[in-house]
Amino acid sequence: MTAVIRTATAADDPALAALWQRCFDAPQIAALHALDPDRHRHTFVAQNGPGGGIDAVVVYVPRLIRDAHGTPQRVGGIGSVATRPEARGQGLVRRLLVEAERTMMAEHCAWSLLFTGTPGVYRGSGWQEFGSAYTEGTLAPPVAPGAFRIREATAEDAVEVAALHHAYNANRPLSSLRAPEDWAVRVPAWYGPADRSLVAQDPGSGALAGWMVAQYEGECVEVREFAGAPECLDELFAAVGERGRAAGLSRARVRIPDGPGVRAALPALLADPRPVEEHVGMARPLHATADSVRATVTAPGAVHWYGDCF
Repeated sequence: MTAVIRTATAADDPALAALWQRCFDAPQIAALHALDPDRHRHTFVAQNGPGGGIDAVVVYVPRLIRDAHGTPQRVGGIGSVATRPEARGQGLVRRLLVEAERTMMAEHCAWSLLFTGTPGVYRGSGWQEFGSAYTEGTLAPPVAPGAFRIREATAEDAVEVAALHHAYNANRPLSSLRAPEDWAVRVPAWYGPADRSLVAQDPGSGALAGWMVAQYEGECVEVREFAGAPECLDELFAAVGERGRAAGLSRARVRIPDGPGVRAALPALLADPRPVEEHVGMARPLHATADSVRATVTAPGAVHWYGDCF
């Protein structure tokens, strides 16, 4: 039976939630999907014939993302892609991507962005990989406390943290502009409650000088985001290392764009830092030129923070 390709309706919400639950260990997907007021028009499903169930889904998430010059552009994020195991191998995702592309073009998206561990699914539809780098190594020994007060973040820090993030990424290519609803829903969905991140307080004024998010699951500590003054990086790194050792971990991975301040502070966390390149990001030009998109995703300092995932 030929699948029916269409946009979703509110009546599909339970079936979509069930499909995502079956395919992903990510209970936050439904809440993230609800952030877009036009989500049903931006959600494309393959229905197993008239009156049948949903076999596959692709979601287009409109975001404002800075280009190579730091200028915000409308970008079509592709996420929550899922196919019932019994329906795989039928080209359903490719057909859904065609519909997503049409809508993104009609809504004047400059380009499209996605992150995946299966790039072959998307290459034939026009998305191309781009590289990114992180640094990893063995946790460094403890260091003596410094001048900054390092503590867990609280809900009361939200305004200062958002201001740090905005200032740190004001001209950063590939970074997303975060709206209040992103701070309220998207960032906690990926990073957890506020107290899972750390802040550095200025020793004189008490104002926040830095904010760092790290995850302590799996095989190593992973630093996923930083914003603030480079002067507090080493003390935040040291605090992350202390937490990692307390969790029984011995290695760390840092996903902060390289720069003099980061390199100078890394020894507080990593005893033997080494760079690693990966290719999990994919981009597809729409209204923008291929050269301008490539310039954005390969620009020095370019990063799409984990907390902005679609």
